[in-house]
Amino acid sequence: MSTSLDDQTSASTETTNGSTWKANLLAGFLVFLIALPLCLAIANASCFPPVAGVITAIIGGLLTPWISNSQLTIKGPAAGLIVIVAGCALSFGWVPDDPAAQMHAYRCTLAVTVAAGLLQVAFALLRTGVVSEMFPTTVVHGMLAAIGIIIISKQSHILLGTTPTLKEPLELLAEIPHSLLNMNPAIAVIGVSCLAVLVAWPFVKNAKLKRVPAPLLVVCLSIGMAGYLGLESAHQYSWIGSSYDLSEKFLVSVPKSFLSAITFPDFSELLTANGLVWVMMFCLIGSLESILSAKAIDLLDPAKRHTNFDRDLMAVGVANVAAGCLGGLPMISEIVRSRANIDNGAKDRFANLFHGLFLLLFLALAPGLLHRIPLAALAAMLVYTGFRLASPKEFLHMYKLGLDQLVVFVGTVVAVLATDLLVGILVGACLEIGEHLLRGISWKALWRPLLQVTQQDGQSVVSSYDSAVFTTWLRLKKCLSQFDHSERVVLDLSKAAIVDHTVLSKLEDLRRDWSDSGRHLHVTGLDQHQSTSPHPLSCRSRVIIAAVTESAL
Repeated sequence: MSTSLDDQTSASTETTNGSTWKANLLAGFLVFLIALPLCLAIANASCFPPVAGVITAIIGGLLTPWISNSQLTIKGPAAGLIVIVAGCALSFGWVPDDPAAQMHAYRCTLAVTVAAGLLQVAFALLRTGVVSEMFPTTVVHGMLAAIGIIIISKQSHILLGTTPTLKEPLELLAEIPHSLLNMNPAIAVIGVSCLAVLVAWPFVKNAKLKRVPAPLLVVCLSIGMAGYLGLESAHQYSWIGSSYDLSEKFLVSVPKSFLSAITFPDFSELLTANGLVWVMMFCLIGSLESILSAKAIDLLDPAKRHTNFDRDLMAVGVANVAAGCLGGLPMISEIVRSRANIDNGAKDRFANLFHGLFLLLFLALAPGLLHRIPLAALAAMLVYTGFRLASPKEFLHMYKLGLDQLVVFVGTVVAVLATDLLVGILVGACLEIGEHLLRGISWKALWRPLLQVTQQDGQSVVSSYDSAVFTTWLRLKKCLSQFDHSERVVLDLSKAAIVDHTVLSKLEDLRRDWSDSGRHLHVTGLDQHQSTSPHPLSCRSRVIIAAVTESAL
């Protein structure tokens, strides 16, 4: 955060040399193989033309490396934004089997993407990358789990070759048994086979086979099955006394050329109440997910480099403006492809550039190959991604953190499913605040923490009174960040009535960051608190008896 947007660091001007460009080229090519099917799947699920996802990834690859100093993140469309983009398109009148309505909704959503990108640029200039620090950790995990469930609820029907009659997530989940009973068997075989490959692939032990990206294997398998079933020509087949249709409607729809894929935004409904709400949703949720992904990738960087989140948000904002103007989805720093980038030996941000170049070459030279990919295969990839977001392990992890965190997590998930992302996040945050108030801290202590700095034995001691919870984290972090890099800083939490999971988690990240840069942060006073579970990062409350005795003295 200390680096300004105008700071021309060595990271922003470096060029790949002979020892790194080959590694970046190979990593970029392997990420391209993973990104291509995922971009198609995400765009199709977002009520956009499938090629729109590829356009976004190309722009993210070619543009953002020159602006952001994030060394290993891959910028592009993400499954976490499907719910927002599809919701926006639906609000502008997107309906199945009506090309005119779909194009209008698509172009209006592009306008929202442009406006949200401009707002992200403004946030970056105002250095508001710390906005991501304001949300409770459990609420963020709940939001992602809910997104996973929504993805499963929508894509399961496509995987089975059926068209749902309902729209809301809970209704779509309830309709899955109906789709199972009325599935198109041939399409379901493609979808289930692809899903089985994705589920089984992590258990493959052969090192040579593991180098083949699972999405690429799924695409190759599905293209072969589609060719065998003759999906490119309309016909019927019979199975157990019933007749079913097969045609190219079950395949990815692509334009004839790259230039014909470019679509311009329609700003006619941008300044309506509906348009402005979606602009804020795109900007806030997209910025939050992007910054969190960039932070996660920093922790995995072998070179321990650190991203300037304001500068990275600037890059994402500029790229979103470009994507919206040319017909692409909104983008973020994408966690899955970024992790694959690291695993495949990327050295710096030019791997992202190479991945974008490979996508551009493929779309320019061989767009017809995309039409051979079955939609059921793309749906299988998204169902698998959705399950990973909403994995039972996530629910178990929250239970281990304590029943208080499980309540917030489940409450966020249910609220998102029943309403929308923004309302769900607010409900989760209110649940967290309500739990803190029930523990006895005052409303004032939730927002104005009392912090005291003293010097003891040649070291700085920061004492936190009243509370150390997610609403006070930014003030606490600012206080800790004021000290010289050579100092040893002690954070005394013995007098804090409550230390919540979010603060403990962020303190652990901060301690690790400081340690990597040669600084020292020592947290004390937690032995005087009771925890809600045995987990080391569970919420802590001061022992009431000790507090009463102390006040009497």
